[in-house]
Formats: sequence, C-alpha cells, structure tokens
Amino acid sequence: MWFDSWADILRIVLIGTAAYVTLVIVLRISGKRTLGQLNAFDFVVTVALDSILATILLNSDVSWAEGAAAFALVAALQFAVAWVSTRWRGARATFTSPPALLLVDGKLRPEALRAHRLTASEVRQAIRSSGNGDLATIGAVVLETNGSFGIIPSSALGSGTALDDIQPTGGN
Repeated sequence: MWFDSWADILRIVLIGTAAYVTLVIVLRISGKRTLGQLNAFDFVVTVALDSILATILLNSDVSWAEGAAAFALVAALQFAVAWVSTRWRGARATFTSPPALLLVDGKLRPEALRAHRLTASEVRQAIRSSGNGDLATIGAVVLETNGSFGIIPSSALGSGTALDDIQPTGGN
C-alpha cells in the first residue's frame, strides 16, 4: 500500500510534531543523565522512548495524551531508579555493572577480560585510539559502567585513588 489518505499524513505530521516537542520537554526535565553516555539501564530507557515515539506516530489508536503519559512514565521510572541507585549500594549494583580493571601497570588481566567477554586485541585497540602505543606506559585500563574504556597513562596514575571503587576481581 503506497498511500491511504491525506488525513493520515496530516495526523502523523501534527501528532508527530506534538510528540517530538513533548519528548524534548520530558528529556530536558529528566536531566542530563538521560542524554549522557548510556549504561544498560539508560539504553533500555532510550529504546522505550523510541518505541513510544514510533507508536504515537504510526498507530492512530494511540492518542498524543497517551503517548505523553507514556513518555512521562518512562522518564519518572528512570528518575526513580537513578534516585534509588544513588542512595543504596545494592540497588546501584542491580541497575549498573561495576567498573572493571582490565590492565594494570602495562599487564592485561586475563580473568577480567574473560569475565567481560573482551579480547586483548579490543583493549589494545582502545589504547591505540587514545594515542598510546606501548602497554608499558599505561597504568590502568578500566571498563567503565557505560561500556567505554578509561585509559590512564602511568604518568597520570599518581596514587591510583581514582581506581578505589573498582573490585580487584574480574567482576561481572
């Protein structure tokens, strides 16, 4: 089917515009965390918001008000989870994975690589991407909670207090 009616097209344009504006407002109200680098929970929230927007645009059985309520609900749930996870350590571990130390003093940690299903090649690639060419000059590589690599040259490691919240084991 190539075309149904101009009324359907007009509905998509009008409701889509309203839904888009509503989504932007909800994202602005919910704060920078919603738009920052994503951990697994933030990714789920993003997919949910995307799905709601698509449903509002393409399903004429869903009103703008229902979509706006769904946007607000997802944002409120994300806010509640963020609030709870900043106050209770157990809740934080439920919603985000802890950072993991993949390399220390130029030496890869095979048990951490296995635990996170990473290869030495992937860590080396991240090190090269950071502008470093010698593992011996790297003090630490951390797999951060959002899946990015934190690369700390030996010259910048200092006392290593930035690594204090990382468990010595491979983690999960």
